[in-house]
Amino acid sequence: MKTLLQLNTSIYSSAGQSSRLTDEFVSSWRGRNPQWRVITRDLATDPVPHLTAERFAAFLSKPDERTSVQQTVVEYSDSLIDELRRADVIVLGLPMYNFGVPSALKAYFDHIARAGVTFQYTEKGPVGLLKGKKVYILAARGGQYAGTAFDTETSYVRQFLALLGMTDVEFVYAEGLAISEANKQTSIAGAKSAIHTLTREAWPAAA
Repeated sequence: MKTLLQLNTSIYSSAGQSSRLTDEFVSSWRGRNPQWRVITRDLATDPVPHLTAERFAAFLSKPDERTSVQQTVVEYSDSLIDELRRADVIVLGLPMYNFGVPSALKAYFDHIARAGVTFQYTEKGPVGLLKGKKVYILAARGGQYAGTAFDTETSYVRQFLALLGMTDVEFVYAEGLAISEANKQTSIAGAKSAIHTLTREAWPAAA
């Protein structure tokens, strides 16, 4: 069964603008692919612990040398990675906080980037092991940042996903949401229109 992973990272959970956009995407997608499975992970209601020296040591430890605590840490990371492995399509809601990604997303990234598991080092550099996935990123910002030096998110998220082998990445931006109510409504409407165009182009008919 083909699977879509919906990943919400807003501190406002389902009430966040980026989360509402992922819901819009999933709703449009479900209309064309009702037989697909949807996995939803909300980092506000189910936060990933921030990386510590102890947790990182668990990732580096050999399986037969792990303590019970380390094994629990690794199994938790493995469960997050398994969701990604099973996903054919990933939809990420991405707000911007103080010119960067939510700390909850960084914690999530720190638990899915594991050498020898989701990527491997080679003489020619790291090679991702989670290939063949399509990623849609729905980015919501209070100001206008896309294409400027203030947009640190786009390049960072692209680079991180590429590390894991996910290079087919598409962004949809809803910007200027804090400038005025009129600007907010126009930007959100534009993002929703882009979302429906993307789902229509990706899945022209239910399959």
